[in-house]
Amino acid sequence: MADPYDVVILGAGPGGYVAAIRAAQLGLRTACVDSRETLGGTCLNIGCIPSKALLQSSDKFAEAGHRLAEHGVRLGEVALDLAAMMARKDKVVATLTKGVEFLFRKNKVDWLKGRASIAAPGRVVVAGPGGAASEVAATSIVIATGSESTPLPGFDIDEERVVSSTGALALARVPERLVVIGGGYIGLELGSVWQRLGAKVTVVEMLDRVVPGMDREVGRALQRVLARQGIGFALGSKVVDAREAGGALELRLDGTEQQALAADVVLVAIGRRPYADGLGLEALGVARDAQGRIAVDDGFATNVPGIYAIGDVIRGPMLAHKAEEEGIALAERLAGQRPQVDYDAIPAVVYTAPEVASVGKTEEELTAAGAEYRTGKFPFTANPRARCNGDTEGFVKILADAGSDRVLGVHIIGRDAGTMIAEAALAMEFGASAEDIARTCHAHPTLSEAIKEAALAVGGRAIHI
Repeated sequence: MADPYDVVILGAGPGGYVAAIRAAQLGLRTACVDSRETLGGTCLNIGCIPSKALLQSSDKFAEAGHRLAEHGVRLGEVALDLAAMMARKDKVVATLTKGVEFLFRKNKVDWLKGRASIAAPGRVVVAGPGGAASEVAATSIVIATGSESTPLPGFDIDEERVVSSTGALALARVPERLVVIGGGYIGLELGSVWQRLGAKVTVVEMLDRVVPGMDREVGRALQRVLARQGIGFALGSKVVDAREAGGALELRLDGTEQQALAADVVLVAIGRRPYADGLGLEALGVARDAQGRIAVDDGFATNVPGIYAIGDVIRGPMLAHKAEEEGIALAERLAGQRPQVDYDAIPAVVYTAPEVASVGKTEEELTAAGAEYRTGKFPFTANPRARCNGDTEGFVKILADAGSDRVLGVHIIGRDAGTMIAEAALAMEFGASAEDIARTCHAHPTLSEAIKEAALAVGGRAIHI
């Protein structure tokens, strides 16, 4: 074996590649193992980035066809060139994955192409594309292999008629009828893409609400908006089985009322599960929890000395930015620092139109905990910039401790909510009160003024409503 690395990271997704870059910046000799042809993991290749590219393109298509006339912009016939849309998506992905490769070269991170397994603490075997295996030594090994789509029993994913999120990003034509199984953020985002492009979309969800992890009031508001846009919902329903019927798939549902749905394409989007197959964890005795996640302590260390894990393979929300924060924190810990990740200040975003974004506690969580809190809300209908933009759907809601006024949670539904939530996350990171936000000058006219007004509303003194 060659000279040992200080750190070898398994997986080049957002957690892995960010950890590798930060470790190298700190002077650690670093390698990252990944078997894809391009870096960036699921997020950059077949997840966050291509889906957002299609969301942007499909939103422009919908705007051109339906929302420009009121602005005095009149167009001729609006036609869809799906191949061009997909080509643009692929170009965006290629640009960003090549960017990660450049950053590896810039920071002197070695990219070891192949599939990794851990032979023993301090030893990683890399099986290359041609089948040849090599072994490298490392003082620390970091597992950052991410997650995969959770399968649904009875549905064989062929990525053509029954698709995962991967197949839904690359359909060759707009399906006439798309059934989405799962009302989480993946299903709603990809359902929105194809609904805007002309598909009749129905979302089937076992629970009585969409985006169940988010604030219930915000989830209800999002469902109403998406329903007005043309997406159908079958809530409190479970898919019992599917059969061929007249060249399509017929899904039988069991729920509050039994029904059948015909679909040309079915998207299975019931969630994601940790992916750590083939790493040799069982032989090493690396502990897992009941959900298959790798068990780690507060410093991301497993029960086997020298082996760590971050991102989707450990506890916590499966979010790219959560993995990035963990990757940076672990790299700095391995270099002798002691950073902490504030999990109460990690935002979550659903990139539909309007977007939904949240950080901190929901009202349901605070009520269940018996916390005393105050609520401040402000609608975008009363925000001047939203009126100018013609995007008045939604509101900002701030939850603050009744005694200290400290912000406990912020929930936004509206255009650009995913960008605005950063202010709330920063406020919570520094322990701000609603009064702190209310006393902060916000530029006028901007959408973020709605955050200031919601903070004022916590104290019962909103100005513009």
